[in-house]
Amino acid sequence: MKENQSTDIAFAKEVLLLESEAIRNQIDRLDIRFQHAVDLIFNCKGRVVVTGIGKAGIIGQKISATLASTGTPSYWIHSSEAKHGDLGRIVADDVVLALSNSGETEVVAPLPFIKQIGAKVIAITGNGKSTLAIHSDVVLDIGKIEEPCHLGLAPSASSTAMLALGDALALTIFKKRNLRKEDYAFYHPGGELGRKLLTVEMVMRKDEENPVVHEDTLLLDVLNIMTETAGKPGAVSVVDKGKKLVGFFTDGDLRRHLMDGMSVLRCTIKEVMTRSPKVVHAHCLVAEAYKILKDYKIDQVPVVDDSNVPIGIIDVQDLLEVGL
Repeated sequence: MKENQSTDIAFAKEVLLLESEAIRNQIDRLDIRFQHAVDLIFNCKGRVVVTGIGKAGIIGQKISATLASTGTPSYWIHSSEAKHGDLGRIVADDVVLALSNSGETEVVAPLPFIKQIGAKVIAITGNGKSTLAIHSDVVLDIGKIEEPCHLGLAPSASSTAMLALGDALALTIFKKRNLRKEDYAFYHPGGELGRKLLTVEMVMRKDEENPVVHEDTLLLDVLNIMTETAGKPGAVSVVDKGKKLVGFFTDGDLRRHLMDGMSVLRCTIKEVMTRSPKVVHAHCLVAEAYKILKDYKIDQVPVVDDSNVPIGIIDVQDLLEVGL
């Protein structure tokens, strides 16, 4: 039994070694053709249509997903379905990224029609002299790759190299677009990644859900405004004549002041508000707002722009809704 385990582990290590070598070999193969592919996709006015069949098709789906999630509009079509109506999805402004190790699979069949439509074609293939390569505008040749399968047949190292090259292509374009974390978060609103990258501006209460009053407003009038505000935020931002934030007032503040008697209702808001309150900026990450609420044990915090003008409110309930 131990001898069998040793043999299996040794073979598995050989698989990993060959696949890692297939990726490393791509480094020296990168040349001006890769740059042409980057420029073609970066300047694409349409979408990047990724196509393939079999294992290459599955790799293509992942590459398409990576492109789309990093700011390059993309979708995947099955090569066999292309000639049964899916060609109608392709327009002249698109770039078609076709994957096939041999370059002689069904991925070749739609090429004449794609060229007639006017879309550009980028090939990722292991055969630079294949039909796919000949009919492509740019060829990314991964070279002849030894498959670690004991029969030398099952696509593995070749598909791994395709995946790595597709990632290199997508991430190079992503970097070239110079997108911010906030832009990336827009394409990832769900899951742990989305929660970490959401900005305050994306989840704050604003416009009619963000009550703002002048500092000379009577407290009784402020309470009416808070009650009538959509979403019932339970808080109000207080501004001076220049519309700059000078204070914040919450339901909790009201309860504390009422302990001193009902006469407080005849005060102006500036007499009972919290002056120089904690604030967050609209471009901050939601995680930063959560830390402020947690550290200072408060339920709401005003959101301000770079001029200290209140443009929203973050409530702890808003953060609960996005999973924080």
